[in-house]
Amino acid sequence: MKNSVKYQKRYFLPDGENTDWLKADAPSHAPVWCSVDLRDGNQALVEPMGVEAKKEFFRMLTELGFKEIEIGFPAANETEFEFVRALIRENLIPDDVNIQVLTPAREPLICRTFEAIKGAKNVTVHLYSCVSHEQCKQVYGGGMSQAKELAVRGATCIKELAEKADCGNIRFEYSMESFTTADPKFSLEVCNAVLEVWQPTKEKKAIIDLAATVETCLPHVFASLVEYIRKNLAYREGVILSVHPHNDRGSAVAASEMALLAGAERIEGTLFGNGERTGNVDLVTLALNMYSHGVDPKLNLENLPYAASVYSCLTGMKIPPRQPYAGELVFAAFSGTHQDAIAKGMRHREEQLAAGEEPVWSVPYLPVDPRDLGREYERDVIRINSQSGKSGVGYVLERAYALTLPSMLKRDFSVAVKRASEKKSRELKPEELYALFVKTYVENDAFVSIKDTEYRRLDGIEATVTLEDKQTGGVCAVKGRGNGRIDAVCNALGTYLKRDYTVNGYEQHMLTEGSSSKAISYLSIRADGRSYWGVGIHDDATTASVRALCAAVNNMLCFSEE
Repeated sequence: MKNSVKYQKRYFLPDGENTDWLKADAPSHAPVWCSVDLRDGNQALVEPMGVEAKKEFFRMLTELGFKEIEIGFPAANETEFEFVRALIRENLIPDDVNIQVLTPAREPLICRTFEAIKGAKNVTVHLYSCVSHEQCKQVYGGGMSQAKELAVRGATCIKELAEKADCGNIRFEYSMESFTTADPKFSLEVCNAVLEVWQPTKEKKAIIDLAATVETCLPHVFASLVEYIRKNLAYREGVILSVHPHNDRGSAVAASEMALLAGAERIEGTLFGNGERTGNVDLVTLALNMYSHGVDPKLNLENLPYAASVYSCLTGMKIPPRQPYAGELVFAAFSGTHQDAIAKGMRHREEQLAAGEEPVWSVPYLPVDPRDLGREYERDVIRINSQSGKSGVGYVLERAYALTLPSMLKRDFSVAVKRASEKKSRELKPEELYALFVKTYVENDAFVSIKDTEYRRLDGIEATVTLEDKQTGGVCAVKGRGNGRIDAVCNALGTYLKRDYTVNGYEQHMLTEGSSSKAISYLSIRADGRSYWGVGIHDDATTASVRALCAAVNNMLCFSEE
């Protein structure tokens, strides 16, 4: 691209070796999660939420297990202020949840913030200021000394107001705006100056938050910056090191994971990554990435579709269908190859469980068990369209309707499924798949239907079949002999129709258990060099087989008419 010359790196590498994080392969435990949906996420909405919607969102966040929630910027406007007051006044904050309020390092706004939090039991006052040279110069018109002085004045103001505040436990947080475009030596200098004002202890900690306000560097550079700050912070035992990644480069999740390896203990982000520009880091993805490695994320995501629907309803934001874990299609397999691997993997796991084993999750193409997140195999995993194969078709019918189709019948039916899906130009739902199966193999009586059968034992079995000829409307009784009941009926139909065919496939199983169970029979006949299938369902196993034979014969006659 011709204009690339006007761009260059906008970050600084820290001094010294800051690569200890490379020695770890994955986070071993969950960080402290802080949702900023009600502040950072809300300000990014086309139509920000009102007080009642924010209450509902706050309630959902507590249900999901968040213990730290940034609820707003109370000095920004009356809605933000009133929401904070409403949560406190109406006693809507659980005792184990710490609310967080944001304020810039300006005394009048800090004072207004303390007015908002009167009566709060557990609250974090989150102070922020800019440490980026380019932003300080271009936006605030000042130099670096003024930037440091502003942060120290803000920290001092917060400390003095906290000593007089009508609140319970107050914790301090300092966040460096645009940390990723700042000189890390200056960032560290400002942090330590703020900490010198607050003098946190192991018993009363403060939070230092490294905000990638705009993501400008690769994830490994961000991790090195985090490690540099961690190694050189003053009052280290009294500090919780937090990160606040954004997603401008599409790397927020990777940057957050590497930051945890580098020593970050806390992460600020939003559900599904909502935020300004390309969004904040997606906390759901981060948490479930941990879960997929056997680490308990300490969040309640067992009913992810519910959380996603509430989120979309309150924010008006749509979750992309391929969003990790939460998207409608993330577990969906349309490809026949993928469906076959998943179906076989699921059966292998079921065999292991039946044998009393406790296998780790290893089903091909599924990084986590969809059921753990409130998803259904039948509707969310194997989905059927014109790209699907016989394994997927068989899997859906087995899971949703307890039909265990023979392999050759799966192959035969998959042709009909592809044809139907192509005609509709869309996927087929499980109920549509079943309806097509019934129409194709169970209810086909276009040429003949059997009304009654009687058997008697002679030299083998003689069957008297009362059948209706659908072409003429006539009803007649025909006889046939064979070495069994089905063979006898088969010969009777062949005699009447003057057609030669043989039974070349037959399987049967019970659809339900107990006294009300039904038998389902799958039967194939061969004529003129190809096979035709029929399916019968009845309380009586023999009657089910006779119905399957009749349906197969009708399919043969239908094919002959084409």
